[in-house]
Amino acid sequence: MNLGEVCIETNDVVKIADFYRNILGISSECKDEIHQFIITEGTALSVYNNGKAKNNQNENISLAFTVDDVDEEYKRLLNLGIHIIDTPQLQPWGAKNMHFCDPDGNHIYFRSLPKDV
Repeated sequence: MNLGEVCIETNDVVKIADFYRNILGISSECKDEIHQFIITEGTALSVYNNGKAKNNQNENISLAFTVDDVDEEYKRLLNLGIHIIDTPQLQPWGAKNMHFCDPDGNHIYFRSLPKDV
């Protein structure tokens, strides 16, 4: 069994989809206000509005993206104006993580894994 998709439910699909494309360096002309795919290969990442109001206090959701160099991504995200909650820090298990949130309050981690993992 494989995880097929992670879907972020939101009140503003265009805003959240544009945010994720921006931080992930993905381009798209899609402006669908109901559903958009961000990542389609492997485990998909999508954004969806099911028509029900959300409180946008998604404090139980975390997404982690593995990147080649978290320090370089940190600099890039600062240039995009992203508010970083936790700057890149080496974790006890060997990963180096940084932490920020999307406009709806979902927690996002960019991490670099040790080269021997």
